Amino acid sequence: MHGNINLMFNAGKIKDGVIMKKLCLKKYSLILTVILIFVSTLYCGIAASQIKVAKSLPRLVDVGADSCLPCVMMAPILEDLANEYKGILEVEFVDVRKNTDAARKYNIRGIPTQIFFDASGKELGRHLGYMTKEKIIQYFKKFGVELKNPQQNKKK
Repeated sequence: MHGNINLMFNAGKIKDGVIMKKLCLKKYSLILTVILIFVSTLYCGIAASQIKVAKSLPRLVDVGADSCLPCVMMAPILEDLANEYKGILEVEFVDVRKNTDAARKYNIRGIPTQIFFDASGKELGRHLGYMTKEKIIQYFKKFGVELKNPQQNKKK
């Protein structure tokens, strides 16, 4: 009988020891989890502050072809607009002869066609044929989109 009590006592110690080890492991894993969450939150907070959110801009899509004379005449105008209004206006040229799906996507009837979009992506209007830079800026203004040229602001 005495041996049975001793065995039960030892079994209780082992059992308690295992329980204690499990509790200790849970405690340390909880502490590690809290530390990892803190470090990852800190790291993500720094990373999030360094990410620049891309803002939506008004957009001009010129649909044409590099083999069309009025389209070729528009190329330097589009390049000027893209450079002068960088960060204010997105300018895109789509060649429908190289990208035939674009003609369907934009429902093009003739080239060059300029499509004017607001910052939310809503189509404001279209123009068919050659356009000067001044006319393009006037069209945006007519649609309620004021394009402020940062180059002019620097000169003043």
